[in-house]
Amino acid sequence: MTMKNALTVVAAVAASMFAQATFAQPSAPAARADVKAETKAAVKDGTIPKAGEGPVAPRVAASGGMSGKTRADRKAETQADRKDNKLTPAGEAVRPAAAPVPATGSTAARADVKAETKAAVKDGTIPKAGEGQVAPKK
Repeated sequence: MTMKNALTVVAAVAASMFAQATFAQPSAPAARADVKAETKAAVKDGTIPKAGEGPVAPRVAASGGMSGKTRADRKAETQADRKDNKLTPAGEAVRPAAAPVPATGSTAARADVKAETKAAVKDGTIPKAGEGQVAPKK
């Protein structure tokens, strides 16, 4: 039995040594200067766009480009809307007119719910406070 255990241990050690060689990196990582030189060459030959010359950001492209209004125009429009009470208070979402308002809470009256609960406790379908689970009736 000990020979079988010894062979298993030897096989496990051999497998771990081969696994280390498999996952080892072939060479040392590139130096910072090498990476900077590669990046500079890529920008020069056009494989990497220069800063600010890349594709348009998705948000700007989706909105149809930049606004034609100046900052002063936007500020004046906001002031006018504030004066006419057209601004939505901060943190309040605007619901589209076609969207239904979700129902919240129960439609039953409080007295009805209390009476229903009292009847359920009385007939044993809901346990009394502190009595645990209701055992099934036979």
